[in-house]
Amino acid sequence: MLSVSSHLTTYLIIALVLFVMGIYGMVRHRSFMGMLISTELILCGASINFMAFNRFVLPDPAIGQVFTLFIMGLAAAEAAIVVSFILAVYRKYHTDDPSAVHDLRH
Repeated sequence: MLSVSSHLTTYLIIALVLFVMGIYGMVRHRSFMGMLISTELILCGASINFMAFNRFVLPDPAIGQVFTLFIMGLAAAEAAIVVSFILAVYRKYHTDDPSAVHDLRH
């Protein structure tokens, strides 16, 4: 039975949509939390690409899974660091707007 999930193009389109949403969010959002969520969308799109190419193109199934696990670990570490950074900035400046924080520039 042939379904939509059996094509590489379906996964690439989903990954592209997530990646574009992440880039748009990085450009559009003016808060640290919005930028963090946008970064997570970009990393999720990259993970889907690795898994899709792993399933449909590569003969060794472990390579794409290893890269995806690495991306998940990287995303978790990035989220922990950024959340601690957001809390530190909020405690000092009482805002989460990056443009309102002037001491971090230069």
